[in-house]
Amino acid sequence: MENGAFAPREGYMDKLAKQKWVFSGLYLLFMLGVLFSIHQYARVRPQPIAYSELLEAVRGGRVVEVWISESEVRARLSEGEKLVVATRVPGIEETALLQELEKRRVKFSGVIERASWWEQLFLYWILPLLILGALWGYGMRRLAQGGSGALTFGRSKAKIYDTSSENRVTFADVAGVDEAKAELMEIVDFLKHPARYQRLGGRIPKGVLLIGPPGTGKTLLARAVAGEAGVPFFALSGSEFVEMFVGVGAARVRDLFEQAKRRAPCIVFIDELDAIGKMRAVGGGLAGAHDEREQTLNQLLVEMDGFDPSKGVIIMAATNRPEILDPALLRAGRFDRRIIIDKPDVRGREEILRVHVRKIRLAPDVDLRVIAARTPGMVGADLANIVNEAALLAARRGAEAVEMRDFENAIDRVLLGLEKKGRVMLPEEKERVAYHEVGHALCALSVPHADPVHKVTIIPRTIGALGATLQLPTEDRYLLTKLQLEDRLVVLLGGRAAEELIFGDVSTGAHNDLEQATEIARQMVMRFGMSERLGPLTYGRPWTGQFLQAALPLGEERNFSEQTARVIDEEVQRVVAEAYERARTILREKQAALHHVARELIKRETLDREELEQLVRESMAVAAHVLAE
Repeated sequence: MENGAFAPREGYMDKLAKQKWVFSGLYLLFMLGVLFSIHQYARVRPQPIAYSELLEAVRGGRVVEVWISESEVRARLSEGEKLVVATRVPGIEETALLQELEKRRVKFSGVIERASWWEQLFLYWILPLLILGALWGYGMRRLAQGGSGALTFGRSKAKIYDTSSENRVTFADVAGVDEAKAELMEIVDFLKHPARYQRLGGRIPKGVLLIGPPGTGKTLLARAVAGEAGVPFFALSGSEFVEMFVGVGAARVRDLFEQAKRRAPCIVFIDELDAIGKMRAVGGGLAGAHDEREQTLNQLLVEMDGFDPSKGVIIMAATNRPEILDPALLRAGRFDRRIIIDKPDVRGREEILRVHVRKIRLAPDVDLRVIAARTPGMVGADLANIVNEAALLAARRGAEAVEMRDFENAIDRVLLGLEKKGRVMLPEEKERVAYHEVGHALCALSVPHADPVHKVTIIPRTIGALGATLQLPTEDRYLLTKLQLEDRLVVLLGGRAAEELIFGDVSTGAHNDLEQATEIARQMVMRFGMSERLGPLTYGRPWTGQFLQAALPLGEERNFSEQTARVIDEEVQRVVAEAYERARTILREKQAALHHVARELIKRETLDREELEQLVRESMAVAAHVLAE
């Protein structure tokens, strides 16, 4: 069965027959009208004669009335009201003819030329008839294919991926989500061997809800389930149900489930479920009420209750905002199982990279572990983009294989933007940026809980950064201690401290560092209870993960007094001030290294980890030798 086709309903053939009789009757009426028009035109069509014959008829008094146009002269003769027409002779004056008509007292007038009779016949009869016939044929064809739901408004827009497709996806194409794959193996086993569960009276979940940030592979995982089970896969987005007209979305939901029941066993996947599954408004007068969306949701709830899961129809959906879904949609018996697909760890990112580099020719120096370690927080879509960017960079320089430097440049390009080597910076600006970035790097090398520095660069980027200090975490962290957060503040404030120490002044280049430092300090005080003055308490609305964060009005819920707010501000200021003082102390002690590394950075523009550590060791050795003397 083709996508979207379904069988005619009861009584439909009678309705189709009546509609055919109506169109046939209209067609017959138009044909009779055309024949009548042709007869009328033939009866009144004037007889062509020569211009000289027309003049003889005028002089002989046999002309009653004359009509003169730009190209011809028509006349009515006295014998039997006969009409004649004569073509005017080009370049001949009509004064003699007009004088003769006045002399004979013949009635004459001018006529503006119009379309000929056959042109009028085509424009006013044949063309409308052809249009009506085309519409009639199209309507009959659509009615024969789709029954009473022939209009596409009520038809489901789901795309069907057949198991015989060359683009079949399996679990081998999905990496970094081992827990989610293990959960879904039960669904695959049921679709392959339903009798095993039905024999013991078991009931497979009707619905499976995939929850995770964008790009983590929810759609890919759903297609992999269908590919592993070898069943058809219906895929569509939640926004495709909703139209301008109320009731269209509900009709599409009914049509989707009708198709799924006929193609069972199968999987129906609804991406971005929150587009139709948002929590319904309490009363139609509240802001946010949407009749079409709510009717679509109501129909979806009814359809999920109305089919037997033993038939092999599995409903899968994906969302990154589960907190706004209607509770009726999440209750047992509808979406029974919820699977969290979180961002992959370093091992998961390495596995994802191995999947994406299958078709890429890699050089021997490529280390996927290092690439995975350099991309913390990235999801499958981001890693696929990095692999593609690296391949494009290698092809652009004419390389035979993708090298490690291509991946390094691709990561920098994704994180920082394109290099703007053509931007000309003033010498004093370049020097200030170099000291700023070296200040970050030296603080990161000096505090015990900071991530190792991977690269320092002062090449401007398109996102607005004039330089960057990239740190490479050695492992994924799920918890952060107070000491780790304090060391992170020291690294963030090291750039501004270096500027103040060397130039005696500060610039606007540290605005992003200050924003991050202020937010970390405020989280430490308000969320994590890391202030001895305020104690182990949480103030304000508790912080949650971004993709699980509920949509609230602008601002933050405040559950503390003005006096407590003043203390919070004082504590935030104290935490930042202490970290800033630590950064200044570190840079004063390593001022020789700060000057030496900054001068080298100005020359080379980019320093990697080994070069940075070597320069620091050299400067410290020189400083120790000077002190010894």
